[in-house]
Amino acid sequence: MSVIVPDDNTFDVVIVGFGGAGACAAIAAAERGARVLVVDRSVGGGATALSRGVVYAGSGTRYQRAADFEDTPQNMFDYLRQEVDGAVDDETLRTFCAGSAQRLSWLERHGARFAGPMGDNKMCYPTDDRHNLFFSGNERAYPYRLHATPAPRGHRQVGKGMGSGRALYRALRRSAERLGVQFLPLTRAEEVVMADGRVAGLRCRTVTDFNPMLLQHYWRTTPFRDKLTNWAPNVGRAFPTGAARLWRRTIELMLVTPNVILAAGGFAFNRDMLLRYAPSFAGITPLGTPADDGSGIMLGTGVGGATAQLNSVAAWRFPCPPSAMLHGIAVGLSGERIANEDLYGATHAGIMVAKFGGRGFIVLDSMMWKRARKELVTSRTSPLLRLHMSLVFSADHRKAATLPELAAELGISTSGLVATVAAYNDAAEAAREDPAHKTPSMCRPLRYPPYYGIDISLRGSLAYFVPGMTLGGLQVDGATGQVLDEARSPIRGLYAAGRTAVGVCSNSYVSGLSLADCVFSGIRAGEHAAISSLTGMHELFRGATGVD
Repeated sequence: MSVIVPDDNTFDVVIVGFGGAGACAAIAAAERGARVLVVDRSVGGGATALSRGVVYAGSGTRYQRAADFEDTPQNMFDYLRQEVDGAVDDETLRTFCAGSAQRLSWLERHGARFAGPMGDNKMCYPTDDRHNLFFSGNERAYPYRLHATPAPRGHRQVGKGMGSGRALYRALRRSAERLGVQFLPLTRAEEVVMADGRVAGLRCRTVTDFNPMLLQHYWRTTPFRDKLTNWAPNVGRAFPTGAARLWRRTIELMLVTPNVILAAGGFAFNRDMLLRYAPSFAGITPLGTPADDGSGIMLGTGVGGATAQLNSVAAWRFPCPPSAMLHGIAVGLSGERIANEDLYGATHAGIMVAKFGGRGFIVLDSMMWKRARKELVTSRTSPLLRLHMSLVFSADHRKAATLPELAAELGISTSGLVATVAAYNDAAEAAREDPAHKTPSMCRPLRYPPYYGIDISLRGSLAYFVPGMTLGGLQVDGATGQVLDEARSPIRGLYAAGRTAVGVCSNSYVSGLSLADCVFSGIRAGEHAAISSLTGMHELFRGATGVD
């Protein structure tokens, strides 16, 4: 792969970051006839290429209909409004829901592949390659099920194992290239240039003088390094890609453009920002790439952009799969239930942080423990997750003959745990409503010693790490994707998308919602930037986003 600096540095739209949001923005702008350049400090892909490739889509997709599930824009809105809780306004959320099925088709027109059949296990993603439609959030859990009819909305890009996200990204990138989008890798955006109150350009620094063999080595090893960094951060950071040598020789590059779209990811890799805005989550293992360091957000704040939801982080610290773990109960230091265990893992962890100081423990009896171990052996979960859970089963747990002894082992309230288990058992055996409202089919009394406890506190361990991603960013106009200043006025020509911006998933994340928001916000920004550049119109009326 060669790096070619454009001879003509004038573009209708320049996009910072070539992940899911950046690729969708580039495609949307190019489809509208704009001359588009995408810059990326690495080789592109972002967190999208590292993901499971799940897109949250509903309102009656053809895959939902094939599985005999009815879903409407109103039903999807009724569910998501509970998750969003004001992070975006109702009109933006209604637009997101109304165009959801069409945007899935839009992705397919640009090379993505989705399919059935339906997977039924309570998982945050399918454990094998056979199931590509599933319940990916809290749709069937209390209290969400009270306000909307549950429907499966997790649509997984067809692919093998952990490769679905990369397959989705490659399809979008190929489509962008066919449309004439230019890509400049190994380029760091340093400043949005303003003139007369609007965007006039982007100042960058790009690698130009390099050894071709070194560049090839970097291109081949960086995707593996990024994936390794998500699962084993210390190993990933030390993995040799030759990046430092490449960045020794750079030049400054001034790009002339009336529109800049910031799609450079979140700030999970910026520990200082985590400590400042979300200190309860400072111990997460960041998901994404090292470019998720807040640089895109800071490009926006550098020219007056306002931020929101920076304290919002999605973190997973619940041992599921195996799904048999959900038959147990999760308690805090007081011995009280944290929440219904069938909640999505990040939702459950968020409650644990907000109400229980980030400390939690799952308690199971011997029957549940045996079922969970058997499920881990027989399921087709990923090798890395299997390794981590194997460590939990072999070493990272506590075992005791009685509940009081287990409480002592875990360092939690004995009386609290005994009372909680008694209330849970009584309801389960009498077929009454669970005190924490867990789905009845998942309620099993804890009656068979010995008892087991697993620490699910929000702190990393060698056996079971805490993956997490940031959800807040620059505030944007819901109709256009333009970045807003502190007075909530749009900064002309500046847009943000994906995790650089506040979006549909910025209050609460469920599997696939971030990618769906990347598609939605990327298309929104790309379309508006292209039309405003080509027509001179800077204030467009609100319309359906992502479909013609």
